[in-house]
Amino acid sequence: MASDPAHAPRTRVSDNDSPEFSDAPTATTLADGDEERPADKERPAEKELERAPASPPLAPQNGGTLAWIQVAASWSIFFNTWGMLNTFGVFQTYYETGELFQESSSNISWIGSIQAYLLLVLGLVSGPIYDRGYFRALLLSGSFLVVFGFMMLSICTTYWQALLAQGFCVGIGAGLIFTPSLAVLPAYFSTRLGLAFGVAASGSSLGGVIYPIIFYKLLGQVGFPWAVRTIGFIALATLIVPVLFMRMGVKPPKPRAVLDWSAFTDWPFALFTFFCAIGFLGLYVMIFYMSYFGFATGIASAELSFYIVPILNAASSLGRTLPNALSDKTGPLNLLVPGALICGVLCFAMIGVKSLGALVVVALLYGFFSGVFIALPPVALFQLTQDKSKYGTRLGMGFAFLGFGVLAGGPGGGRVLGTDFSDQHWTKLWSYGGSASVGTSLLLCALRFWLSKGKLWVKI
Repeated sequence: MASDPAHAPRTRVSDNDSPEFSDAPTATTLADGDEERPADKERPAEKELERAPASPPLAPQNGGTLAWIQVAASWSIFFNTWGMLNTFGVFQTYYETGELFQESSSNISWIGSIQAYLLLVLGLVSGPIYDRGYFRALLLSGSFLVVFGFMMLSICTTYWQALLAQGFCVGIGAGLIFTPSLAVLPAYFSTRLGLAFGVAASGSSLGGVIYPIIFYKLLGQVGFPWAVRTIGFIALATLIVPVLFMRMGVKPPKPRAVLDWSAFTDWPFALFTFFCAIGFLGLYVMIFYMSYFGFATGIASAELSFYIVPILNAASSLGRTLPNALSDKTGPLNLLVPGALICGVLCFAMIGVKSLGALVVVALLYGFFSGVFIALPPVALFQLTQDKSKYGTRLGMGFAFLGFGVLAGGPGGGRVLGTDFSDQHWTKLWSYGGSASVGTSLLLCALRFWLSKGKLWVKI
């Protein structure tokens, strides 16, 4: 059998079920007449097991105990990446008091913006490293940097030290583990992928509830250094979960490229990414400045101002779970359009907020609908990627571009606000963020009708 020349063409036809496998080692070996040909009898079965996630269509197991363990591990990573980032509003409020250092609102927001940008842009690097099988190394190094960054922040006394520790160190660590944690899930789910992403993303909301409360409570009892160290110890304990239990479902047939140049001419993908970047600009105006608004205007006491952030993130946990589960039936764009619109309306509503009750109501509503806008883009990017083997690359590219929206939202909002915290300047800030969100909704609506060819009742 090993020398039967007819054997190669028959196996070759089997390999051509998917054009991705045209350069597979099996086809090359058979064409070259390599002596390893007897082992190729089992090659189709092995290929189905090892390469299913890279072939169109995907054939993951869609659930099971192991799959939900991966969701739990991804939840823990969201808890310590986006959860940390969603906590920055309380750090912004604390830094504004000048107890640690004296800086403008715009400069302070660079700390959180750089942390967010690195979290997103490093997907371009961590994705290809993940594809080469170094997922464990990414988890270990990224987790170490997140914990180490907060330990270093605890001894900081100047702005530049805090920028390096919290902005760069924590940001790099989060960026190394975030995108790979998303890339794992499609290998375990198909029809319930939106629900899996939503449950994992809810970890960022709980992190945004727990970390601000711990920070504020300990700030008055043990001071800034030990409040931050406590956050570092919690991050250490919770990041052990993915380090121990998270596993790649499959290893891709070949490492992905850092850039997929075809994405720049794939107009649905490119336009969606650009529109979402504008939306992230408006999103982080609210996330960074809502807490400080209550404190600076005297609408809320110092204590209640710190609690605005956990209130917003508590509502966001539902906004990141329920709509994602619903998106499996409706499609992500059908939910993103109204979600972005309502976020913009709520941002404009901040212009008329003059009482604590109104501030809390807006925080609750904004938390829920901002959750929609944060958790659904990965699902939409997955659907807009025709060749699923390129999803990891495009996910990294998409998130890297979204990072520019974060940079424009935080420091840009601080520049609009300036140092004069009058009603006029706050009105300019909320108008800046609200215009970006409403504009995003209109642009996504146009994209949605373009993709559906004008049809209204269609999943997209």
